[in-house]
Amino acid sequence: MKAMRRHALLLAAAAAVAGAAGLADAADPTPVKGVSALKGHDSNAPIDVTADRIEVQDRADRAIFAGSVHVRQADLALDTERLTVSYSSGGGVQIRRLDAAGGVVVRSPSETARGNFGIYDLDKKLITLVGAVQLNRGGSQVVGSRLVIDLDSGRAVIDGGGPGIGQSGGRVTGHFTVPKKTK
Repeated sequence: MKAMRRHALLLAAAAAVAGAAGLADAADPTPVKGVSALKGHDSNAPIDVTADRIEVQDRADRAIFAGSVHVRQADLALDTERLTVSYSSGGGVQIRRLDAAGGVVVRSPSETARGNFGIYDLDKKLITLVGAVQLNRGGSQVVGSRLVIDLDSGRAVIDGGGPGIGQSGGRVTGHFTVPKKTK
């Protein structure tokens, strides 16, 4: 009985997190209302970058942007202090990955995610934030150690990390707004 109650509580908590983050419910493959704006994001869209400084390391197929870096790709924006852009140069420049360090903020029309470091893997269509991670949507917030967003599905997974790592004490925490019922 105790295990059954715990299982029901875990399912309820998972549904609350999925609804608050605007993600698909794990039990129902159809998206819930308000799916993440990052679902289906076009990682092939042009990328615009502004910064105080750029260093191109052409032999290593990378460019390093530093100082108030701002990146925009369609409805996705990323702000950080330092950004390393890895690319392949065979047959034209193809950006493969963005590595961000220093107060990373990723914004979509409906969500804001923050972390100490970030990786945007354009080939795998994944955004990963690590270190003091926060995911905000409306008045709801989830805090953890690592966030992985799958741009194909819009699914986001937040891990708490080991005990003592980050601000969440090794656990994922959440604060969720509850809509007011109308009569």
